[in-house]
Amino acid sequence: MHLPHMITDVAVMLLTAGIITIIFKKIKQPLILGYILAGFLISPFFPMFFTAEDTESINLWSEIGVIILMFHIGLEFNLHKLARMGGTAIISAIVKMAGVLLTGYVLGIFMGFSSINSIFLGVMLSISSTAVIQKSFEELGVKSEKYSQLVMGTLVIEDIVAIFMMVVLSTISVSQSVSGRELTVSLLLMICYLIVWLILGIYLLPTFLNKVIKVMNDEMLLVLSLGLCFGMVLIANALGFSSELGAFLAGSLLAGTIHVERIEHITKGVKDLFVTFFFLSVGMKVDPQAIITYAPMIIIITIVAVIAKLIFATIGMLLSGQTMSTAVKSGFSLAPIGEFSFIIASLGVSLGVMKDFLYPIIVSAAVLTTFLTPFLIKKSSGVTTFLEKRLSDNLLKKLNRYTADDQVDDNADNEWNEYIRRFCSRTILYSVIMLVTVVAGLKVLQPLLAGPLPDLPCKICVCAVIYFVMAIFIKPMLNLHNRVFTSLWLKKRANRLPLIVLTSIKVAIIASIAMIPLISLFDIFPGFLFILLVVIVLVTAKSDFMATSYLRLETRFLRNLNERIIKAEEEKGVQQSWLDEELHIITLIAPEDADFLGKSLAELQWGKIFNIYVVKIRHNGKHMILPNPKTVIHGGDKIYIVSDLKSIENFYRLIRIKPSKYPRTLKQFMETDYPVIENALSVCAVKLTGDEAFAGKSLKNGNFKDKWHCIVLGLQQKGYPIIMPDANTMIEAGDIIWVMGSNNHVGRLASECVCEQVDMFQ
Repeated sequence: MHLPHMITDVAVMLLTAGIITIIFKKIKQPLILGYILAGFLISPFFPMFFTAEDTESINLWSEIGVIILMFHIGLEFNLHKLARMGGTAIISAIVKMAGVLLTGYVLGIFMGFSSINSIFLGVMLSISSTAVIQKSFEELGVKSEKYSQLVMGTLVIEDIVAIFMMVVLSTISVSQSVSGRELTVSLLLMICYLIVWLILGIYLLPTFLNKVIKVMNDEMLLVLSLGLCFGMVLIANALGFSSELGAFLAGSLLAGTIHVERIEHITKGVKDLFVTFFFLSVGMKVDPQAIITYAPMIIIITIVAVIAKLIFATIGMLLSGQTMSTAVKSGFSLAPIGEFSFIIASLGVSLGVMKDFLYPIIVSAAVLTTFLTPFLIKKSSGVTTFLEKRLSDNLLKKLNRYTADDQVDDNADNEWNEYIRRFCSRTILYSVIMLVTVVAGLKVLQPLLAGPLPDLPCKICVCAVIYFVMAIFIKPMLNLHNRVFTSLWLKKRANRLPLIVLTSIKVAIIASIAMIPLISLFDIFPGFLFILLVVIVLVTAKSDFMATSYLRLETRFLRNLNERIIKAEEEKGVQQSWLDEELHIITLIAPEDADFLGKSLAELQWGKIFNIYVVKIRHNGKHMILPNPKTVIHGGDKIYIVSDLKSIENFYRLIRIKPSKYPRTLKQFMETDYPVIENALSVCAVKLTGDEAFAGKSLKNGNFKDKWHCIVLGLQQKGYPIIMPDANTMIEAGDIIWVMGSNNHVGRLASECVCEQVDMFQ
């Protein structure tokens, strides 16, 4: 019986790799080098050993290996992890990669390479090896050192930047030139699709997995996970992006779920097998004759790469605020050329834009830097001592003033910085969602409806669907009553004009996006129509139209996004402490000359505008708990107000009163003895079963104040806490609600509702 060549090749490849890696494990060398050597031994360049013949199938398996490797890199990445990286990892990674990339490009031009080959060389040299560095840290026993943790954070950012680099290189390769316009369009498209897919994935995937996970064994979860991986590869290719990007995105979507550890475990064997084929294929492409021919070039590239990484990685760490000792040790640790470089080299060869001789050069340089890494890490302390002795005292003083061992990366920003950051993030996020909605309506929905519907009704239906989806996101995009906006508005009159301008920019963006369907479908662009759209946008932003729909989307999204954190806290038995930490209560005596005297609570609209609850008023010895909207405030009234600290701060600015003492937390207030229990405020937390009259309704339709004479201070939906919830927030079975009112009314709600009372202060 004749065996196919592929089966013979697999036997030879795996046996050779198995024996070589055992030897490399014994001599304490990275297994990656063992795989590369095994690949070289079975390549046509080493005829004295068995030679793999079915190179086409091997290349296919190698490509699958890259896809699964990228999938696993994605599994180790999530948005919370990125947020914890802080400024150090981001700054050091960008400075180091940009500096080394530019150095590699100049070196390539100097050696006579073309511009495209020089760009590929620069990118390949700029990426460091996570596997080699991690192994070196383990062997040297420095994993717990501060600099090693910063280095691992930097490597996470490098992997993300490398994904973007692959998109850029693919665009350059197709056009055979560096076109700013094409690069910009490709990157913007990629960012748009990434945002949309991340939002959809976070919104849908955890919910789907949680519903089906009980019936899935490891085999089924393995099939589903790899199916998602290759499905995203297909989608990425259909959109014009690389397979690697799709695989990485699939992994990153699963990384935020509570099932990621199980997925990593059951897919690890598949990853190890196919990644082995990838590194074997790398070794099979190494031509020893090319290494001999280009030996001087390999040595020069290795030396330049190591020196450039040492310099720019150290500079990046210093710029991020780390001490010179930490910066130098980090810089020396980032020397080895990474596995991503092999992927990028394969990309360049497959696209036909990178010369074949560069492949063995970059592999050889990577091998040399791998052997150098442990030596460099050991010598970093000596280099730090040498620099401290040789540098001038003046320069050392300047460095010490700029850096510190206890440097905090996430220093508090002022309110304008915080507002600008929120402005940019919200504007980009919701603009992308609206823009993609328009594109999907015009490119997908219209062709689907064009068959069954006449032309005009088809266009009207497409516009209606587009505007319906856009309407959901108009109010959260403008976010007119957020606490920082209110604080800036009240703090200084000079702030109001820039706030109005920035809000106008958002309105103009929404109206401009809304014009696209009208221009595309009806070929009209009258000026008055744009003005009409602006008016509609403003009216929608101020109304509660679609508010309930958006809040349900947002709550589910945020709950899924924080799923792992919530699950970890539940497993540790950690109680939600947000009520203690976030909600505060203040009491103040209304001044006799206050502007708000003689006005009712309904006229003042403090709750709607400033997000505060007036929970009690004492007037002429009479106590009014949860006063009705018609209640008028008089001079000398004692007012009790509950809210978060920022809203309380804004309220004090509004009434032009300086607080006499720091606000008490709600817990501190409730633990204080009150002489007359009938006049006391009470707080209770209850868990809903779904049989209550207000379950399945929004807060404003639940009649909490009218029927129960209570207000809802907060609620918790499947572990996710919502403080000072919007009146349009839906309450459902399983929610825990925190209600405030008089002792009698709170007790009546807790006893009459089919609820489970919760000890919130335990």
